[in-house]
Amino acid sequence: MASKKSASDRSTVAALRAGKSVSPSQGGASAWENIKAIVVTVAIFLVIRTFLIEAYRIPSGSMIPTLLVGDWLFVNKLAYGPHVPFTNINLPGYDEPERGDVVVFVSPTQVDQPDDPNPTLVKRLVAVAGDTIWMRGGLFYVNGMPQRQGFAASQNEKGDGGFSHPLFQWQQPFEVRGTSAGDPPAQPTLDDWGPLVVPAGMLFMLGDNRYDSKDGRYWGFVPRDNVRGRPVFVYYSYRADESDRPLPFLTDIRWGRIGTIIR
Repeated sequence: MASKKSASDRSTVAALRAGKSVSPSQGGASAWENIKAIVVTVAIFLVIRTFLIEAYRIPSGSMIPTLLVGDWLFVNKLAYGPHVPFTNINLPGYDEPERGDVVVFVSPTQVDQPDDPNPTLVKRLVAVAGDTIWMRGGLFYVNGMPQRQGFAASQNEKGDGGFSHPLFQWQQPFEVRGTSAGDPPAQPTLDDWGPLVVPAGMLFMLGDNRYDSKDGRYWGFVPRDNVRGRPVFVYYSYRADESDRPLPFLTDIRWGRIGTIIR
């Protein structure tokens, strides 16, 4: 068989050198092999992107200093169970989201932005089902224990903690009374709200940059099924919001952030 194939190859080369055309069957076979290679490559890419790893870009400063505007992340979609596109099916993962994890998820419906009511977001998971949560004076509590942020996050610029918004009214059906935190304030604000009990099958998210984060205080609890993955590390970063250079994605790269593990 090998000698026949070699002879065929030699005849094809000889025909090309002589200026003769190759038979249609040979050209068609080559084209079909190229198409199959492309289809297989695209299929492998889609499987990896859907079930294993996906890239995600940070568009806002809500998670400063953990994540910066212009960071690009690799997100592990297998950890918490990959979501099957165009369905309500989530496959099993090998881990469960825990308090303190940074997670990527589909937002609950945000009625104030009808053009994009369910964006994909990244925040920190701060409470799970069954937790009693509240905030007093800007300090967040879980089951009576204060959850102080690390030094870096504590250096974020402070805002108006007394700010209130009609969107905060979602909290009222979940408020509880008679706890060590006292009764919920008549009007929830950024710094003072709750106590609330996280319902079964739900999670609660906050941004690390508490005064510049539209998070669970505005749109409520996140269904566990909305979780899409866990960011692993920063694979590319540039100064997307503070650069005065042309083409900052090429000329103002944050080299020191590349490879940063996300915690």
